Amino acid sequence: MTERLVVVGGDAGGMSAAARARRRVPDTAALEIVAFERGSFTSYSACGIPYFVGDMVHDVHDLVARSPEEHRQRGIDVRIHHEVVEVDLDRRTVRVRDLDGGGEEDHGFDQLVLATGASPLRPRLEGIDAAGVYGVQTLADGVAVRRAVDDDKPTRAVVVGSGYVGLELAEALVMRGVHVSLVERLPQPMPTLDPDVGELVGDALRTAGVHLHTGEAVTGFDVSGDGRVRGVVTGARTLPCDLVVLGLGVRPNGTVAAAAGIGVGETGGVKTDAAMASTAAGVWAAGDCVETWHRVSQRPVAIALGTHANKQGRVVGINATGGDATFPGVIGTAVSKICAYEVARTGLTEAEAAAAGFDAVATTITATTRAGYYPGAEEITVKLVVEQRSGRVLGGQIVGREGAAKRIDVLAAAVWHEMTAEELIGLDVGYAPPFSPLWDPVLVAARRAADEGAG
Repeated sequence: MTERLVVVGGDAGGMSAAARARRRVPDTAALEIVAFERGSFTSYSACGIPYFVGDMVHDVHDLVARSPEEHRQRGIDVRIHHEVVEVDLDRRTVRVRDLDGGGEEDHGFDQLVLATGASPLRPRLEGIDAAGVYGVQTLADGVAVRRAVDDDKPTRAVVVGSGYVGLELAEALVMRGVHVSLVERLPQPMPTLDPDVGELVGDALRTAGVHLHTGEAVTGFDVSGDGRVRGVVTGARTLPCDLVVLGLGVRPNGTVAAAAGIGVGETGGVKTDAAMASTAAGVWAAGDCVETWHRVSQRPVAIALGTHANKQGRVVGINATGGDATFPGVIGTAVSKICAYEVARTGLTEAEAAAAGFDAVATTITATTRAGYYPGAEEITVKLVVEQRSGRVLGGQIVGREGAAKRIDVLAAAVWHEMTAEELIGLDVGYAPPFSPLWDPVLVAARRAADEGAG
């Protein structure tokens, strides 16, 4: 008898699960796999959207790793423009709406994978639904912004909020010749960093030509008579604009799961165990819709990253076909290119460590990315957060024109394996003048932390 695996969502988490399941069970007579995707694209790089908007990537299809047709050729029945609107656990069915006008149908499943992603935050502010206001999460969102830039030729844009996507899109719009203002309610951009490190990002944005308005909250949007946005209203001013990008972060799409009685956590994400099994038998979840576990803070978190989604999807595909795999949690590692700078973080910030109950100290150093005598050496700033009593490395942040994005991986390994600052000093890292001073900046920061008495 054929078993039926239904996947809800056609991007990283869902299609990784489907592809892994198909590789493990290639016989379509033994395992039927059906994936429903409400958009037009599958298996795409959402992280590449800013580079598409900035015209560094010219063709949107270059961001697609595997099209619906390619999945079908591999034995996965992908149905685009189909939205799952309801899950019935008792009947083991999903209700699917054909967005091309075909009505609704119920489809049975033996096992179900929820990979419904996340949605950009859209606060209830007057005018936020006006034409020209964009939240960007899916590739279709990116196509819409790119089309607006190409066709409407906006001269002024406002980015609201300073999450990763918002900052990267601010740079992309500057590259397209648009006058860009960024509004952030906090005193410095990029709230996922500590304020002192975030200020370095602010300097980079100003240097690139982005006009920062920090410490200002958006209160509404000025809309013209024809329904288009023409200004962003804050407590201090109105910023005229032709286009608005919301960079306020995202929230997991857990609505369908919650309505079905599947457990949803405090973050809004679907609850799973280490095997990526939900609270309902035979129902798995992966990707941006999931609530996962932070290994350092020991708290639930929702972090929307393709790296996590692909790993979680792989685990689901193995376990849904009788295997035994686990997802070990996250530590919040992320990197981004913000104008001329690489910005990276892992583990806990100073503020997050305090909130998690750690007695932590922070050390910040500025060094160079290469030997001082070697041409092209650039400044790099490394901040370490270390537990006072044990010397355990809890997190780190790095900002520099080069070398930050990969150096953070050294710190990520140290945080993951609960190394101390003293152990980090002794780590056998590579050295050559074109790549590092004799003492790598990461080791310099660890040495400073140890010298200042951490542990």
